[in-house]
Amino acid sequence: MTSRGIRITALALGLGLAGTAMARERDPKQGDVNVFVGGGIGGYTGDLGGLSATGPTWGVTLNLQPYKMLGFEVGYDGSKNDVTDDRFRAAEAPSLMRHGATSLVKLSPPFMERVRPFVGAGLGVSYVYVRGAGNGPYSSDLMEELPLAAGVEFNSGALTAGIRGTYRVLVDDNFADAAVPGDASGGILGTNLTVGGRF
Repeated sequence: MTSRGIRITALALGLGLAGTAMARERDPKQGDVNVFVGGGIGGYTGDLGGLSATGPTWGVTLNLQPYKMLGFEVGYDGSKNDVTDDRFRAAEAPSLMRHGATSLVKLSPPFMERVRPFVGAGLGVSYVYVRGAGNGPYSSDLMEELPLAAGVEFNSGALTAGIRGTYRVLVDDNFADAAVPGDASGGILGTNLTVGGRF
């Protein structure tokens, strides 16, 4: 991981903590706290998409809503994608396991709460490790991300649910560089359903 990557990681964690503190300093009557889990499907795009299959995604998120139109999220997310590289036989191909942390700033229309559409952007970091007997040209890597999200949340009493799509721009994705000529390019695109509680 480069010094630039370390700075981006520190900034991502700092924004998440700052957003949490800021939300807690606001009047709690102006918003709510949501905790939810999510699951769905996702995969890599670009060069990375040509080397791997779509797979399951999962995560858990803390959402702080100091205002109806402004929210902050911090969370964990993971994914598993099988490598489809022709250099491996199907039974021997490794999997790409990803575990990440994300901080997100969300914007929503101020007049909508029960059905709340949103867009968001933030910073994240993920560790991808290659699981399998033969890794070939793939290696484990810590990579920085710029997540962009859009979706809609349904809020009723103590319950919340939603659907969202997230595209993660990969700032540093060296785990597959040896698998293609030059640097491997791409991002991560996923769709998740979420369900949880409001406090």
